[in-house]
Amino acid sequence: MASGLRQRIVTALLLAVALVAVLFWLPAGFAVAAVMAVVAAGAWEWAGFAGLTRTPGRLVYLIAIMLAIAAAWQLTGTVQARHTFLVATGLWWLGALAWVVLAPGRGNPVTAAVAGFAVLVPAAVSLARLVLQEPGGQHLLFFLVALIAAADVGAYFGGRRFGRRKLAPRVSPGKTWEGFFSGFVGALLVAAVGGRLFGFFGLPWLAVCVVVVLASVVGDLVESMFKRRVGLKDSSTLLPGHGGVLDRVDSLTAAGPVFVLGLGLLGFPQ
Repeated sequence: MASGLRQRIVTALLLAVALVAVLFWLPAGFAVAAVMAVVAAGAWEWAGFAGLTRTPGRLVYLIAIMLAIAAAWQLTGTVQARHTFLVATGLWWLGALAWVVLAPGRGNPVTAAVAGFAVLVPAAVSLARLVLQEPGGQHLLFFLVALIAAADVGAYFGGRRFGRRKLAPRVSPGKTWEGFFSGFVGALLVAAVGGRLFGFFGLPWLAVCVVVVLASVVGDLVESMFKRRVGLKDSSTLLPGHGGVLDRVDSLTAAGPVFVLGLGLLGFPQ
């Protein structure tokens, strides 16, 4: 086994153990704190996409993101407000997809900074509220991570084995259509298992999971677009074999709000 792959697997296992510990061995409040800590780390890294390379600038950007999260949390105190917030977030991700497809080279540090708010704030609010949902919010977040992980792992190994046709060469040259479909198959298997565990049966549940996986791909490509603009391969070197925090949660930033919106449409308590 190549040393890089071994390092990647070891880091992934350690992250999985930490996720299980936070979600199932500690009170829900610790999981919310963990979500916010991850988003704060992501904000620190995203500041680099906006040209903020020095500590004071990154710190100001991080604080601005956290204040925006606090404001969004207050504004989404009702079910209707949360629904509106999530729909608006879904529209942003549709716009982001158009950005990646049609004009990945367009933008500047200001647009990168603004995009960071659109990416990180809804992710923090939706994932934290998902953890606090009763019943089963922590289990649903674990399922969401497993769903995205299955898509990522399938895409990684499927792309390495079968990859030929580039998915988005202007944004992420390493991703292929073959990898995408391999990841999709893996995610569908996890979705089927999750549906049985949570009591969601039939096409509506699978449709939500399909849209969530598609959103996760968009989240990945959007982060890749901003990294490519500033000449970075990884958002940082914090996680051995994986890069930075954003490299590990970029898919989740888009998938999280879409998943929570989908759960609401399926009738899950909000």
